[in-house]
Amino acid sequence: MSAQKRQLHLGLFLFSTGYHPAGWRLPEAVTDGAFDPKFLHRVARRLEEAKFDFFFLGDALASSADMQYQFPSQMVRLEPFTMIANIAAVTEKIGLIVTANTTYAEPYHIARLTASLDYLSSGRVAWNVVTGADTRAALNFSREKHWDNTKRYDYADEFVQVVKDLWDSWEDDAFVRDKAGGVFVDESKVHKINHAGEHFSVAGPLNVARPPQGQIPLLSAGTSERSQELGAQFSNAIFTGQIHIAGAKQFYSGIKSKMAKYGRDPGELSILPGLVPLVGRTEEEARAKYRELNELLVTDFNLAPLSARIGIDLSGYSLDGPLPDLELSTLPVGAAKDLVTLAQRASGREDITVRELFHYFSATCRGHLLIVGNPEQIADQIEEWFVQEAADGFNICPPYMPGGLDLFIDLVVPELQRRGLFRTEYEGSTFREHFGLSRPDNRFAKRAVLQTAAE
Repeated sequence: MSAQKRQLHLGLFLFSTGYHPAGWRLPEAVTDGAFDPKFLHRVARRLEEAKFDFFFLGDALASSADMQYQFPSQMVRLEPFTMIANIAAVTEKIGLIVTANTTYAEPYHIARLTASLDYLSSGRVAWNVVTGADTRAALNFSREKHWDNTKRYDYADEFVQVVKDLWDSWEDDAFVRDKAGGVFVDESKVHKINHAGEHFSVAGPLNVARPPQGQIPLLSAGTSERSQELGAQFSNAIFTGQIHIAGAKQFYSGIKSKMAKYGRDPGELSILPGLVPLVGRTEEEARAKYRELNELLVTDFNLAPLSARIGIDLSGYSLDGPLPDLELSTLPVGAAKDLVTLAQRASGREDITVRELFHYFSATCRGHLLIVGNPEQIADQIEEWFVQEAADGFNICPPYMPGGLDLFIDLVVPELQRRGLFRTEYEGSTFREHFGLSRPDNRFAKRAVLQTAAE
């Protein structure tokens, strides 16, 4: 598939105080945006003006004050369904992604909530399917412990299938609304799903008509084998953390190759790595902001996670001394060098210190690629990943808000448009249309047609 035939996709992964752990401490940063409707509206409208594909809100079902110096915007935030409904009311075209955790929910509830949001947004909603990695969540839902990975994904597989069946339980033309004849609904086009599985027993039908998009697009994340299988079977987009193009290309081709066994075309799924663009009008301006953020980082300089990441015990090294010989790493060849190379690029120097490597690691430890540079440099790397099929687009995670987002929109997006990589106008008005996805047939109606043909 050539780059000319593909459409680069861009969305915002909202961290209200920015992705960088110190983003909230910048003088110009907004610190209370997570609970300010005006701030959230401004962000969503800016994205829509820039023709972004989507506005994405993650979610967590547990919190703790010990997160405050790591990722404060993740510590507490608004409930996603409520917030996305509010955003839908002040936007017209941009896609809206809501996160719902299958481990702590019921399929009927999620089917009803998502279908309702699809109506309220005129077909702009997508569901980010998560199983939850935070073990603390169990204690908030009357459970003694969090399920293991296998059980969570077994549960999720069945959960998603039940939701998809419920969305189809009303055929598109089930509502006759014939005033003269006194017929409101054609009962033959309303279906119980009568699901009886290992985890769920759901009769149906749903008490919301079939969503405007027919089937609401599904998204997922994660790199485990089970999460990849769920993505290959159900997802229309996968969020992933990749910091090296070689690994990203391998992940991209691996996921796409899994789709055939589920009868799906690779074009039905977009791979969207996270990208942290630290943009400056000049390269030096970007690097100065990077240094400013790092100087504001609140940390005890616990080197254990970084030591594990590069395979070298750094506890005996001076923070402001040179890095140890990477040949000392106990990890496979190149594992330590890859991270060091990225940190060197961000700093603009090869002779970085242990402290500077720690700063880069702290800003990217959730696995998303941090790029520091001017608009052309940022666009160059986006284009490289897109053309080489390491990504179909990116989940943008500005390092601080709202300035980091504004610079990306004002400087990088026009450069991508100039190169013909990104749209200048929306071609559709639904989430499915933004991603070139057709509206699927209703499975119950399709089954009836096949049965009639067979008779």
